[in-house]
Formats: sequence, structure tokens, C-alpha cells
Amino acid sequence: MQHFTIFMDIESSRSYIDELYSIEDMKILDALIALKNSVIGSNRQKSSVIQQGIVPRLLQLMSENHWDPNIRLEATITVGSLAKGTPENVTALVEQGAAVTIVDLLREVPIGTKLAEACLCALRSIFLNPPAPISSVPAEMILLTRFTQIAKEGSPTSRACVVRILSIWCGGPIEQEALCAAGACSAVATLLAPKGVTAPPIARVLPALDLLAAMCFENANVSQVALNTRYGDKTIPELLTLLVSRDKPLPVAMGAARCLTFIHRAGALTADDNRVVFGALPCLARLCTKDMPEDIRATAAETLAYLAEVDTSLQRLAAISNHLMSSLADIVTCPSAAAKQGAFKCFASLGANDEDIRKRIIETHGLMVHVVNGMNNPEPSVRLAAVRCLHSLSRSVQQLRTTFQDHAVWRPLMQLLNDAPGTELLTVGSSTLCNLLLEFSPAKEPMLDQGAVEMLCSLTKRPEAALRLNGIWALMNMAFQAEQKVKQRILCCLGTEQMFRLLGDGDTRVIMKTLGLLRNLLSTRQHIDAIMGEYSSQVMQAVIVVLEGSYPAEVKEQALCILGNIGDGEKAKDLIMANEDVLRKLVDYLAHPESKLQEAALFVAGNLVWRGEAGCAARQARLADLGVLRALKLLRQRQDAAHLHDKVKTALAQFNEFT
Repeated sequence: MQHFTIFMDIESSRSYIDELYSIEDMKILDALIALKNSVIGSNRQKSSVIQQGIVPRLLQLMSENHWDPNIRLEATITVGSLAKGTPENVTALVEQGAAVTIVDLLREVPIGTKLAEACLCALRSIFLNPPAPISSVPAEMILLTRFTQIAKEGSPTSRACVVRILSIWCGGPIEQEALCAAGACSAVATLLAPKGVTAPPIARVLPALDLLAAMCFENANVSQVALNTRYGDKTIPELLTLLVSRDKPLPVAMGAARCLTFIHRAGALTADDNRVVFGALPCLARLCTKDMPEDIRATAAETLAYLAEVDTSLQRLAAISNHLMSSLADIVTCPSAAAKQGAFKCFASLGANDEDIRKRIIETHGLMVHVVNGMNNPEPSVRLAAVRCLHSLSRSVQQLRTTFQDHAVWRPLMQLLNDAPGTELLTVGSSTLCNLLLEFSPAKEPMLDQGAVEMLCSLTKRPEAALRLNGIWALMNMAFQAEQKVKQRILCCLGTEQMFRLLGDGDTRVIMKTLGLLRNLLSTRQHIDAIMGEYSSQVMQAVIVVLEGSYPAEVKEQALCILGNIGDGEKAKDLIMANEDVLRKLVDYLAHPESKLQEAALFVAGNLVWRGEAGCAARQARLADLGVLRALKLLRQRQDAAHLHDKVKTALAQFNEFT
């Protein structure tokens, strides 16, 4: 039946399709008009025409100068109509070169003509179908300057089209800088400015706001240019501030607040700037309230999350603005994924730094239930936002001990992390695990039963530095004041080979946390002796690798602290005493110019010479022979080590007959 319909379409249109290839201009024009009328409003007809292979002829009629201007115009309008069809229709047009042909045509067609407008309408229709053919518009100054000129001086339709095209095209730093250099900020200012007392029409303003947002996002240079670009006596941020007021249409106020947010986050407006504090922030808080449409609330919450994400003063201000907490709690219950995502992200931002705000968020009615539900949501973006919210709240010691335990938030989190999520979710989720595994967290034991050790050890083998860091950091937290069986399980699962790999990691933070893990494993005398009894050669080798390598001072300090812990073991200290290389390094570090390394070496020496322990006299004699006693006396005399004198004095007092 479907084949029969297409056959009938082809047959009924065959006469005027044949005429497209006539040598007579009038016949071609009549055929184009008939073809245009047949495809308007009919996706079936559009598909039929494209399948008949007519597109190359239409592009030829558009682009060749010798054709009658009306033929070129009608051919362009017809292509524009085809571009309003199905995604498959648009893909076929792009594959046959329609976007490139239109862009080439726009290089030469006079700006104010109907043909230029028809080209822009057709290109906008093509660009509105994702993925847009970005490469069809090269970042050439002559072309982009022509586009920004149309944005400033073209017909209302041409302006709206070109700005919408550029807002979609502008997807990264290359496009942002190219548009900025071509004068796009000036064009945007022209589009945003009121004419006398008349506000600019919404059809002109919305695409301009989208373009400005795309240009300024995470781009300090473009945002600075926007900050200083004027139309008349007003800069772009001042024009935006006019547009966030209550009397403006909601999408306009939302778009303007979004632009101010991006300009602030790119560093061009400070957090205490009036246009942020009294413009963007209260507007976004207002747009989150219950009487606003759901799509506006969702976007406002997400934008507010980004605005306040890194600044404590904005977080505190937002938390007391326009009943925001209750507005966000209500948005979480909205059916759309975008709304839930926006609300969770906003809660995450607000609670990032301030314990009082975190407490208020936790006390928001039913929120933790929504967070747990969010982690089980079928939509990946909602799951990620819920985990971000949980991560922010997990920075609270008080909540870890109470609310988090009441709701067993670790359970859905562990489930998520074990289900092979994407890298972003795995990164945020494992950061949250780091907090849940702190020693005072009651979630620690049940998480061990759920395979937390094995999962974290696997993270340390990931290629992404952030995941390796989170894996080893969480293991370090897990080992802190842990039972010996937990420590043994970590060591057994991680393995000494992987430990050495991590000590050679390209990220210093990973090395620091690996040494931190070793330090936590080697705490409590009984545990030190038990672990060193099994892993002594590997641990000592790890310490020597760091002390001999070209590591930063803070890394070497950690290695010395591990030695100090080993020196506190009853039997383990003999392993240090048996290693002359390590003892000579101890003398070197007692004389090191870095104060933190002197102090760490002093910690090691103090534990080794401590009086009253079995074998202390022999250890003292051996260390005195190797120069430790002399190094301590020299350290006592150094003026730049005055803050260590009490500790030096304590260590020297342990040497019985040698002082």
C-alpha cells in the first residue's frame, strides 16, 4: 500500500518534475511553483520529491547566476520547505550538499534581497535539525562578518534566522573567538536594545540571548568583550539587567539571567556585582517558584546551580532568596527529568560549602527520599544529578552520622556504581563514597559487605586520573582506624604491584593518597607488626623509592611519616634498623632545608630511640654511630628550626649516656 502511494505521488508530479529540466525559463519557474505548492505541509510529498533525486537540480537552479532571479528564489524556497520535513529528509539534503551550497550562495547574494532571506530561512531549518552541519559554515572572517552585518541590518526575518544559525553553530572556543572578532557582540547589543520606550520584540531578543550565552560560556575573553560592548549609553550587562525584570516575558528574563550567569562564571563580572546580586540571582530564584511553568523552573534551577556553584557568598544569598528551598523541593516532585535534574543540581551547589545550608537542605521535607528515588530514576541525567546532590550533602559530618544512615543512601549508591555507569557518574559517585567511608560513618561496615573494597581497587586501575584518585582516597579513608581484617583485605585486594604502580602515577595527588593509605594501614602497634611481618620488603621498598626519587617535599614527608609509624612497631622498627641506606637518609633529612622534612625525620628518630623499649640502648648506639645524635644536636642549634626545639629536646633526652 505504501509503495502504491509513493508511485501515485511520482506519477502525479511527473509532468512538472520533467519541466524542471526544460530549457525555457517560464516552464522551469511554473514547475518550481507547482513543486513548492505540492510539498508545503506534506512530509510524504517532501520524501517523495527527495527520493526522485530532484535535490541536485534544485541546488543547481539556486546557485547558478545565469538563471532568472525568480527561478533562483523559488528553488531556494522549495529547498527550505524540504528542510522542514522529517529528520531523514534533512539528513538527505545535507548529504547532497544543500547546506554548503546555501552558505556559498550567502557569500555573494546582496544582503537585503529576498534570495538572501530565503537562503537564511532554509539554512535555519537545516540547522534546527540535530546534528547541525556545523562544518558547512567555516570560521572565516569575511563570511562571519557578513553574517553579523545581517544580524544588525537585515530584515526582521533575516536577523532572526542568522542569529539562530550562529547560536547553534557556536559550540566551542574556536567559534566563540571567531564570532567575537567578527563583531557579534556589537550585533547582539543592537538586537537587545530597546527602541526609545519600546521593548525589543521577543522574536528578536530570544535568539540574540541564545547566541550571547553560547559565545560567553566558559570564555573569559569573549565575556570581557561583551562586558565592554555598548549600544548607545548601555553596556550588554546593563541591557541584560533591564531584561531580567518582572515585566518581561518569562523566556526573555530566563535568557537574560542565563547570559549574566555565564558572563559572571567566565570571570568578567564579580560575585558581588549588582548585576549578579540584584539582577541574575533574584530573577532565577523567582523563576523557580511554584507559579512558573515547569520548563522555566527546570532551566532556572539548573542555571542558578551554575551561578552559585563555586562562590560561597552567592550560595548563602540564594539560600535565603524567595523561599528557594521550598521551591526546589517542589521542583523535585515535577514529572519531567529536566526539572528533577535542575533541582538536584541546585541543591548540590547551595550545599557545597556551608554546613548550615546543608542542614536546611536535609531538613527540607522528604528530600532524602527524593534523592534515593533520584538515584533509581531511569533517566541517566537525573541519576547523575541526584548523586551530585548526595555528594554535596555528604560533606556534612553530622548528616553522615544521622540522616544518611537513616535512609541507607549507600545502598542505591553502591548499586549504581556496580552497574558500570559512565565516567562522570562514576567520578561523582566514588567521590561520595570517599565521604561515606570516613571512620565515623556508620555506613562503613555494610558497604564492605557489598564489595566496596573490590570496587575501589578496580578504580585505581582506571585510565582516568580522577577515578584512580577517588579509588585510592576512598581506600585510605576506609583504612583509617580500621580493624586489622579490613586492612588485610585492602592489601590483599589491591596487591603490592598495583601499590607500586600508584606510587609512580603521573598525578601527585594519587601518590599522596597511596602513601596516606600506607600510613593508615601502618597504624596501631599490633597492626604495624602484623602487616610488616607479611609485607616488610614491599613496604620498605616503596618508602625508599619515594625518598630516593625526585618527588615534591610533601610526598617525601608522607614517606618519612610511614617510616615513623613503622618505627612505632614493636618488631617492625628492627626492619628500619637493619637498613643502613634508610638510616643514612634519616641523617640527611634531619639536616634538610625543608622544615616539614626535618620534622618528619625527627618523628622517625624519636620513635626509634624511645627509651624503655626492648633493644633501645643498642638502637641508640647504632644511630649515634651513624650520625643521628650529631644531626639532632646540630638541629637544636639552628635558629631556623626554633619551632622544632622542644621535639629535638625530647628526642635527645632519650639518648641515655650519649647526651
